[in-house]
Amino acid sequence: MNNPIAPSELIINDDGSIFHLHLRPEQLADKIILVGDPDRVSLVASFFDSIEYEVQSREFHTITGMFNGKRLTVLSTGIGCDNIDIVMNEIDALANIDLSSRQIKDVHKTLTIVRVGTCGGLQPETPIGTFIASVRSIGFDGLLNYYEGRNSVCDVPLEEAFKRHMSWSPLKGSPYVAKADDSLVENIAGAEMIKGITIACGGFYGPQGRQIRLKIQDPNQNEKVESFEYDGLKICNFEMESSALAGLSSLLGHRAMTCCMVIANRYAKEMNTNYKSSIEDLIKLVLNRI
Repeated sequence: MNNPIAPSELIINDDGSIFHLHLRPEQLADKIILVGDPDRVSLVASFFDSIEYEVQSREFHTITGMFNGKRLTVLSTGIGCDNIDIVMNEIDALANIDLSSRQIKDVHKTLTIVRVGTCGGLQPETPIGTFIASVRSIGFDGLLNYYEGRNSVCDVPLEEAFKRHMSWSPLKGSPYVAKADDSLVENIAGAEMIKGITIACGGFYGPQGRQIRLKIQDPNQNEKVESFEYDGLKICNFEMESSALAGLSSLLGHRAMTCCMVIANRYAKEMNTNYKSSIEDLIKLVLNRI
């Protein structure tokens, strides 16, 4: 038997729930939809046939219920790969650690996780309203570099090709390329989604090449990104969570992918702020296929 995980490392609340999410193991389904916006949790759950649990803690809003005979959890992460680090480690603990004994369970449980989000399109063929499935995700955030074994779940040749293409500054930290679960991508994407490479940025402005008052380190960044191609794949979109989700899921033994709807096309310099109703089609597609 392994040594129990220390209270400082695995933090459990007085009610037996995990620290940030405030969930107990029985409140988490094996199939999980992640969204960024806490309000979008209620939108996804509005399609459920029944609801078992609803928990709100900070930006982490969770509803678990039934949809067409499937038990599902929808959970909001807030914005950014740092929040994905919290969510992935805590839902894995709920699934694979006995919280009472603080021991890792003998039998590993594999979760199926699909992030449904919004993004900025980067190609002429990704106009507003396009659905994109992230086959590979380039993490500008550097999160996975803190974990042992990151090379085993990353596309290292793609990383090196990207850094050469970008003339990457080491001051930014090394990007990593995480791989989505191929079988899950095939099942969820179907013919409705473009498959490509996604960049997960560590911010909304400078890291995505936006300049308002502050200038960015590489003013040609987005042009280089748009022209990059590797093994028949182009960089289709910017968002802020997919790399951490794919990388941590792979390291933890779960199946995960990200699919997003384009609400801004950086190539055409167009933006749609009234997207909340049209994202329902993407939500319903994922609910039916997960």
